[in-house]
Amino acid sequence: MSLRITTLAERPEFAESLWGMDTAWPEFMLNDPIADFFYAVATTHYADYVLVADDSDEPGRMVARGCMIPFTSRDGELPEDGWDAVIRRGWLTRDGGRTPDAVSALEITIRKDLLGSGLSGHMVAAMRARAAALGYSELLAPVRPSQKHLEPHTPATEYAFRTRADGLPYDAWLRVHVRAGAKVVKVAHRSMTISGTLGEWREWTGLPFDADGPVEVPGALVPVHCDVTHDHAVYVEPNIWVRHSL
Repeated sequence: MSLRITTLAERPEFAESLWGMDTAWPEFMLNDPIADFFYAVATTHYADYVLVADDSDEPGRMVARGCMIPFTSRDGELPEDGWDAVIRRGWLTRDGGRTPDAVSALEITIRKDLLGSGLSGHMVAAMRARAAALGYSELLAPVRPSQKHLEPHTPATEYAFRTRADGLPYDAWLRVHVRAGAKVVKVAHRSMTISGTLGEWREWTGLPFDADGPVEVPGALVPVHCDVTHDHAVYVEPNIWVRHSL
């Protein structure tokens, strides 16, 4: 593969197909109500912050994408509502005409058939380079650890700082970031909140959602809390803040 990574601003022809790439995201993850503050305007307002990657031997077909959002920080605070917070603050920064002083990664998504091929490291490197080119001294990221879903009952504070014998993070996605120069900082305990009726959760997951209590959902990092009496279920996802100095 001859990888080519550019911004969406440089290659606007990818705008129409940006969200059509086949990915491994579970359906429930596409229903965070905060997401549209970024994704609905990503191609029109944030094209300089969106990376697109294709294979020059197969031009025009995306192999990966990466999204960042600029926002106004609060004295370097890394908020507990990590992913949702940076999107919300980014929208408020843009809507208020303020100049952002920080930038956060939102996602790096690899085409489903290319997962495990090593593309993620290239995308992280490109994202770091792009953030630096835009004038930022660091890139923040509320990382969604790739293997935490295998341990939904393990506390995120325990999982985040678990390391291997070589000192690198246990989690594969955290390792990619640390190898690129990031430091694991803290847990964002309520980084993303997704709620829905039990009917919506059944549609998203194919599970019955017919009993009160925690429900293990494939792909979820922690159990979903189900309340049959009040006909709703709520998922509160923890992410792990990392900081890339540039």
